[in-house]
Amino acid sequence: MRVPAPSTRRRARIEIIPLIDIMFFLLATFVMVSLSMIKNQGIPVSLPSAASGVPQEPIPAATVTITERGEVYLDQEAVSAESLKARLHARKTAEPDLRVVVHGDERTLFGSAIRVLDDLRVLGITKIVVQTRPAPEPR
Repeated sequence: MRVPAPSTRRRARIEIIPLIDIMFFLLATFVMVSLSMIKNQGIPVSLPSAASGVPQEPIPAATVTITERGEVYLDQEAVSAESLKARLHARKTAEPDLRVVVHGDERTLFGSAIRVLDDLRVLGITKIVVQTRPAPEPR
């Protein structure tokens, strides 16, 4: 009777290459999901450019958007002028240090933007950021 030698017995192996593939797939998925979670709270508009604009850190804030046609949105929800004042007043009462980001289309009427800024000042909101895009480099 022949007894097999212990060295001929096959040992279980953990294959590393498929494990690495799975880890890279999970990493790529995590990165893509994380990037998609960056929340743009405003309506997409064509922002005006400004050479003096300074990039700022993202901050939790109420976002007021003014479209080309003068429509006003508060955090992606269309609102009237009276509704905007009431909602911002309620948020200011709940959060005294309320910050507001105003971004509007570069083709919007100047009067629409001034009305929104005036409403913010009347409500006592002093932390206002006007969102712009960087000016193109001179050639």
